[in-house]
Amino acid sequence: MSETVPQPNRPDDEHTSSQPSSENLESTPTGTVSSSPTESVVADAETAATTEAEASAPIGAVPSDVVEPETPEPPESELQSLAIKLTEITNQRDAFQSQYLRIAADFDNFRKRSGKEKEEIELRVKCATIMELLSVVDNFERARTQIKPQNDGEMGIHKSYQSVYKQLVDSLKRIGVSPMRSEGQQFDPNLHEAVMRQPTEEHPEGTVIEELQRGYYLGDRILRHSLVKVAAPPEQLSAEDATDFGSAENS
Repeated sequence: MSETVPQPNRPDDEHTSSQPSSENLESTPTGTVSSSPTESVVADAETAATTEAEASAPIGAVPSDVVEPETPEPPESELQSLAIKLTEITNQRDAFQSQYLRIAADFDNFRKRSGKEKEEIELRVKCATIMELLSVVDNFERARTQIKPQNDGEMGIHKSYQSVYKQLVDSLKRIGVSPMRSEGQQFDPNLHEAVMRQPTEEHPEGTVIEELQRGYYLGDRILRHSLVKVAAPPEQLSAEDATDFGSAENS
């Protein structure tokens, strides 16, 4: 049996085996560059970072490299016109503010004046009403001093109308009416009205001897003056004056 002896490789065979075959060249796509796995991961990370930055950027944001156009300054004439308009508007504002303050002050004065007038009218009506009632009080007081009950029947009538008189006086006190106490006081023209003068040595000159009609206050206001008899020194009265006083007392 014959043995096969291996033949040594020739240089041409080595050169031929190191080159790729035509089949391999046809199967490899043109323009494709092979890369390592590490370079592919880095490229994907950079792409993801760029996409995230673009998504997080605010809408309408102007890139930093974009230069905004400069706004042209208005001409000097337009500035002067705006300054004049501003001055006019300021003057109008000051005029309106001053007018408002005057109107507010006038309204406040009107409100206060109306309030005082209302109070004055109410007080006048109140005084007029009370003055009509005071004549009834005077009649009750005259009846109390002049009528002297003689029996039980008359005493019962006397007590009945005196209870009405007391009720009327209490009602007047509750609304602020108070009587004057003039007897023994010095004559005061602001409070008293002298209708008689009587010569006497028992009282000093100008002393109120008797209160002919009682006066009243309404709060601090004089509602009605007192009609009084005033003491006079005897040596200053003539016989004619004494006669007049005597006739006045008898009447």
